[in-house]
Amino acid sequence: MTTQPDTSTGTGRTTSRAGDAGPAADARFTGGPAPVWGPPAPTLPPGADHPAVAPGAGEPARPLPRRVWRGRPEDPRWARPAFLALLLATTVLYLYGLSASGYANSFYSAAVQAGSQSWKAFFFGSLDSANAITVDKPPASLWPMALSVRIFGLSSWAILVPEVLMGVATVGVLYAALRRRFSPAAGLIAGAVLALTPVAALMFRFNNPDAMLALLMTVTVYCVIRGLEDGRTKWLVWAGVAVGFAFLAKTLQAFLILPPLAVLYAVCAPVSLRKRFAQIGLSAGAMIVAGGWWVAIVELWPASSRPYIGGSQNNSFLELTFGYNGLGRINGDETGSVGGGGGGGGTGQWGETGWNRMFNSEIGSQISWLLPAALILLVAGIVLTRKAKRTDLTRGSFLAWGGALLMTTLVFSYMAGIFHQYYTVALAPYIAAVVGMGATVLWEERGKVWASLTLAGAVTASAAWGYVLLNRTSDYLPWLKWLVLVGGLTGALGLIFVTRLGRSLALAAAGLSFVAAIAGPTAYTLSTVDTGHSGSIVTAGPSGASTMGGPGGGGGGMRGGFPGGGQNQQGNGTQQGGGTGGPPTGGTGGFPGQNQQGNGNTQGGNQQGGMPGGAAGEGGMGGGGGAGGLLNGADVSSAAKTLLSKNAGDYTWAAAAIGSQNSASYQLATGKPVMAIGGFNGTDPSPTLAQFKKYVTDGKIHYFISGGGMGGGTGGSASASASSRISSWVTANFKKVTVGSATFYDLTQPTTSG
Repeated sequence: MTTQPDTSTGTGRTTSRAGDAGPAADARFTGGPAPVWGPPAPTLPPGADHPAVAPGAGEPARPLPRRVWRGRPEDPRWARPAFLALLLATTVLYLYGLSASGYANSFYSAAVQAGSQSWKAFFFGSLDSANAITVDKPPASLWPMALSVRIFGLSSWAILVPEVLMGVATVGVLYAALRRRFSPAAGLIAGAVLALTPVAALMFRFNNPDAMLALLMTVTVYCVIRGLEDGRTKWLVWAGVAVGFAFLAKTLQAFLILPPLAVLYAVCAPVSLRKRFAQIGLSAGAMIVAGGWWVAIVELWPASSRPYIGGSQNNSFLELTFGYNGLGRINGDETGSVGGGGGGGGTGQWGETGWNRMFNSEIGSQISWLLPAALILLVAGIVLTRKAKRTDLTRGSFLAWGGALLMTTLVFSYMAGIFHQYYTVALAPYIAAVVGMGATVLWEERGKVWASLTLAGAVTASAAWGYVLLNRTSDYLPWLKWLVLVGGLTGALGLIFVTRLGRSLALAAAGLSFVAAIAGPTAYTLSTVDTGHSGSIVTAGPSGASTMGGPGGGGGGMRGGFPGGGQNQQGNGTQQGGGTGGPPTGGTGGFPGQNQQGNGNTQGGNQQGGMPGGAAGEGGMGGGGGAGGLLNGADVSSAAKTLLSKNAGDYTWAAAAIGSQNSASYQLATGKPVMAIGGFNGTDPSPTLAQFKKYVTDGKIHYFISGGGMGGGTGGSASASASSRISSWVTANFKKVTVGSATFYDLTQPTTSG
């Protein structure tokens, strides 16, 4: 064993071999503080590309199964088995009842199906295999699911299991990051907190792009911290690659954490200033290559031979990136969307904005359970390392994870455009990391009064805030909030006097504090995995845990938020869409037949009013007769499936429908391409009326499905009303076919000269 001086703290650190960046000594409940925060920095000269001594040199080789089970020799014997148990438990938890969500968000499931049938659709992220229009995001998040469907066939499991694996991988990367610099205990705490965050349990079992984004953002921070260890360029390059692929998952959201990470590396990396900036430049280059290759191909590809770029108004991915999916999300000016709003601490169509947004009734139960504790522990970690040298890796880790947390929270809190509760899954790894680091660091410093008081304060904040969140759903496990509050306060009291307690009582105080802190989010997580989720806007937790206004909802609550019909936010039964329209504002109705979360069936309501887009009397937001709504698809009867499937091979598209959720339902049911007129909202100018007429004349489309989408678009612009014009032309010139409650128009049987 060798002892190396720690220039940042004045204490010695013990490590098993030179060049190892293993974990800190675990806390040994001796009644006094453990002076070790983390492992020593690797004994490498600045900028070196390899360890001075190869890890494991001189040690006998161990069989692979033993290495997997035992882990690193310097780790406690319990560390690797506990880590493997964490991964197994996370996998089982996230796989439980997975098929209850069906196709989850049918918008993305249809694109996955298309990608499994056509490599061109796979590359572009098309909504159908005939490549009419793409999803309104880049396609990277679709690729793992499409490959899974190619291998295993189309099913709920084939689509959603890749998302589960991303969640498990995120837990693993987070553990690796904290075990390396702090301790296995820190990694296990962080991994458990992440796995039991309600919004994480939701999105790692759902097919939106956020699962891949969260994984790649966690990998990015891990790589930057590895670069801070010894200044090796390769880690900055890998960080750039991770961000580039994250851009291909969810565009500019991937860039939120770049400013704090870039500044951190520029200031704290253990190499010369000139080399630091050169490495940051190389990282930026890697990011551009990793994310830009696809963008370049799409922009250079002739528009006439590729699908229309969904979500854009000019068939341009760059416009989509910097408009609808970019600055529009910040300022609310989202051309072609269902509407922005909010801003400046106000209440808009996407909920309240302001410093407390992550804590309000719309967002709080999804992510904020341990956010107060994380903020307290972040400040404590920075204070504890305030006198450390510039390159101190403990402080660098706090600044990396904490900077990502603060930057993302700030943007989410004030963005005035489209904002959904599930976006907050991006915060989950950062909160978990700060909690894991801060809890173990303060525990090791518990002999200092301020450290034990701060640790007790973090536990108290978690217990008090957990009580508040649980009290918002007072009918759900009403006894739990009292156990959380009393248990947390009792644990915090024990932490204040922890140095006077024996080993058993110290362990009991720490364990009780942790259990009280995660009891609330664990209960909401279990409720989440026990309920199927479908549609475009989903929330975690029991019914009523999260309410948000939407277009026309005025902040009145997602359970009522959209005009036009009934909506079932969470449930296990059958939802019948009710209502006959509604006022342009309000919040007492809902999109017809929208089953936001539930295990049952969804049937469209009979809407007479609603958004413009369909023919007179049909209603545009889902229309009558089983057509899908804006945020969820339609219930496709067996008779409708039979109708659309007959002779479908003779046409490029078996049918066309306004809005992608509507078209997706029929495409998933029949396995045949269905054109999404106007993209997601029905507001994209694709196809134009002239283009659609040509498709019909050329015999490429068999049926038109009535209703669906916004149709009229934002502001009634000429380009956004293309779908409305198409609908009016079809209903005036082609034979109506009614199958059950669904209405179709046979485009091969004109009633006039057209």
